[in-house]
Amino acid sequence: MRQKNITTIKLEKETKSRLDKLKEHEKESYNDLIKKTLYLLNIFRKNSTLGNKMLSNIDRTIKRRKMIENYENVNRFGKPSNLQQNL
Repeated sequence: MRQKNITTIKLEKETKSRLDKLKEHEKESYNDLIKKTLYLLNIFRKNSTLGNKMLSNIDRTIKRRKMIENYENVNRFGKPSNLQQNL
């Protein structure tokens, strides 16, 4: 099996934190997240209306995931998580 060409990049902690908030699901890789972001930027260049629709769908997915995580934390620990404050 051929190994993919992989590199390492350095990010400031704030940048990593901002990327984490953009994940649609917990196990989404940074590579996938960056590829998705670049794809969206290209869509916006060609068709801003379509880009806005796609971004809106992603935003709804992220908010839904955070609500589910908060609900699970309330059920598990009896208190809301800090994630809910970031909505």
